[in-house]
Amino acid sequence: MALPPSARDLTDDERELVELARNTIDANTDAQPDEDGVHTMGAAVRASDGRMFAGVNLYHFTGGPCAELVALGAARAGGAREITTIVAVGNHGRGPVGPCGRDRQVLFDYYPTVQVIMPTDQGLRSVLITDLMPLAAVWAVEGGTQPYNPAIFLDPSSG
Repeated sequence: MALPPSARDLTDDERELVELARNTIDANTDAQPDEDGVHTMGAAVRASDGRMFAGVNLYHFTGGPCAELVALGAARAGGAREITTIVAVGNHGRGPVGPCGRDRQVLFDYYPTVQVIMPTDQGLRSVLITDLMPLAAVWAVEGGTQPYNPAIFLDPSSG
């Protein structure tokens, strides 16, 4: 499978973020390897100032928050306003996983230049969220769903 154009190897800072997410879920999971649990995913985000924030999911049959959303909330509560990178990691050594559809839409709407660390057939890669959301519509607090704007999909590092 071809990787998105923005896919690249991880930087040292991104590997550090993966370790934070892994350590967070390892310290906080409530499930044994053969059990389901309420806290089974950890996530970490890096703010533009370099600070890192972590969170764990809160599974509930009504659709409790994913670890990525909890980490984003922790970052906001900690004063971070711009997020550069995000990763989610499963408990019991499951490793990084890509964000679910809801989380992808949230990242796309609020952090359109964020790098997402995810597994690929070529190992872990850092990918722009816009490459995970081809032809997606942006939603905004004011105005709701916005008209399609191809400029959103331009690589921010190329201009």
